[in-house]
Amino acid sequence: MAKVKTAYVCNDCGADFPRWQGQCSACGAWNTVTEVRLAASPQVARNERLTGYAGNAEQSKVQVLADIDLQDVPRFSSTFKEFDRVLGGGIVPGAAILIGGSPGAGKSTVLLQTMCRLAADMPTLYVTGEESLQQVAMRASRLGLPKDNLKMLSETNVDKICQVAEKEQPKIMVIDSIQVMHVSDVQSSPGTVAQVRESATTLTRYAKQNNVAIFIVGHVTKDGSLAGPKVLEHIIDCSVLLDGGADSRFRTLRSHKNRFGAVNELGVFAMTGQGLKEVSNPSAIFLSRGEEQTSGSSVMVIWEGTRPLLVEIQALVDYSQLANPRRVAVGLEQNRLSMLLAVLHKHGGMQMADQDVFVNVVGGVKVTETSADLALLMALLSSFRDRPLPKDVVVFGEVGLAGEIRPVPSGQERLNEAFKHGFTKAIVPSANMPKGGIAGMQIHAVKNLSEAIQAFDEM
Repeated sequence: MAKVKTAYVCNDCGADFPRWQGQCSACGAWNTVTEVRLAASPQVARNERLTGYAGNAEQSKVQVLADIDLQDVPRFSSTFKEFDRVLGGGIVPGAAILIGGSPGAGKSTVLLQTMCRLAADMPTLYVTGEESLQQVAMRASRLGLPKDNLKMLSETNVDKICQVAEKEQPKIMVIDSIQVMHVSDVQSSPGTVAQVRESATTLTRYAKQNNVAIFIVGHVTKDGSLAGPKVLEHIIDCSVLLDGGADSRFRTLRSHKNRFGAVNELGVFAMTGQGLKEVSNPSAIFLSRGEEQTSGSSVMVIWEGTRPLLVEIQALVDYSQLANPRRVAVGLEQNRLSMLLAVLHKHGGMQMADQDVFVNVVGGVKVTETSADLALLMALLSSFRDRPLPKDVVVFGEVGLAGEIRPVPSGQERLNEAFKHGFTKAIVPSANMPKGGIAGMQIHAVKNLSEAIQAFDEM
């Protein structure tokens, strides 16, 4: 009988330890180190499993980088332009793509739509481990998807999945989901650190050696991060997250890691009775403003991946009855709000120490870039003075601690996007002022906070 070996692995970061300990010394988390039972000589079995699907290992040879033919791996479309944008232009053969999201976000739905459409042009395989084949067929019928060509498999053993794939020879596969998959030589239950890591490694190696694109579905934790060890994100090639609130019909698909394209790309979908549909003009969603002008609102242009996006930011400044006034930021960084309030007091002469300040980015968008600084200050100033900004004004720019307005990347493209949506006035950094200007658009180029406040007063 094989001797059983024991290892201790952190559930958060995947670090290994020779014995159990209460705190992980690698990531600092408490009570995350769990016992993992391994079979004897796991490395030998693992190597046999990883190389068993590729054929003869002697075929590998060393090549010069310049001699590698890139024409052999052309991208192909997922049938969704927004999906292709997030993936960097399409699906790369041999790529392992991890797609995560909260329950009900639409992970299985968008992958089923993609696979049903691609099945007419190439061999496909959809592996479901959480749902039965009848449940998947019922969802496809409800969405009105073509079902004639898509091949289905209900299996959770990764070794058997790879064997079936060897016979079927698909060009694209879906694994739903990685938390229920397991490999035979790892003596632990599915969903544990060892099983998730070994399953992902096996599937990724199979994808590389057989030039098959694999979509791997992953669960998320309460804080929105992908469940399982952090090493899972290092194994795969691309990691995307499908996000959307329970009360919102819109879903955002964002890339967090991409070896074949830019990160932080954003795709927007709408959940309908026929599944997910693309939103070709996401700026129109986030700018659904009322007809009446209200104070405390400004429109900014943020840069998401390779395209500009117009977003409305709202601020509410009110007298506080508390000894410590509240500072609440939704969609923005809390510390940056406190810093900008200090800059507004020091260089703008606006005292808000006795005021409650609430800031919200409309549409549930999370803004991380500094181009929103000036728009946030204009919204705070508008609410503090109870004077609305004109509806055709767009604002962007980074604010420094000395009160200077710093330029932001792609200023010309941001202004063109705003003008395309009907904005005829803008407050921007002086360094982002276009040389020839924009016909039909009045641009106020400002160098510091005082000039920005003056431009606000003149409107």
